[in-house]
Amino acid sequence: MEKLTNRAVQIDRTPMTFGERIYLPSIAKGLGITLGHIFKKKATTSYPEEKRPFSPVFRGLHILNRDENGAERCTACGLCALACPAEAITMEAAERKAGEEMLYREEKYAAKYEINMLRCIFCGYCEEACPKDAIYLTETIMPSNYNRASFIYKKEDLLIPNPKKQDSK
Repeated sequence: MEKLTNRAVQIDRTPMTFGERIYLPSIAKGLGITLGHIFKKKATTSYPEEKRPFSPVFRGLHILNRDENGAERCTACGLCALACPAEAITMEAAERKAGEEMLYREEKYAAKYEINMLRCIFCGYCEEACPKDAIYLTETIMPSNYNRASFIYKKEDLLIPNPKKQDSK
């Protein structure tokens, strides 16, 4: 075992000058820093009135596209769910009935399509993986909410409105 030795610390006890005793240089330095910050541009924005500029590659809420005939583009291939690193996308595929196959190009469709926005990291891999360009990330900001269940977006929430059905109304 080593012996502990007492070490004496030398303290500088030179007397302070009059200016140092009344702290004038320190006060002037602090006021200079404060005045410098007053005239700088403010970092905050008044949100509802002013919109903050976003990056051109900003990724927001998801949407499911339709084709030119108004049919869903999603063929339930599952590539978006496989590409998602956060495993936020769940889907179930279903086959179209015999009479519906003539109306739509594809035999399969997504019977259930959900995105858990609390898990989503907005990476855009689902958009890149989709061979039919069915899913897109828009420039819409994610809305806030107090209920966890409202952050799970179902197919009806994600699918854009059908222009063919709106024209006939």
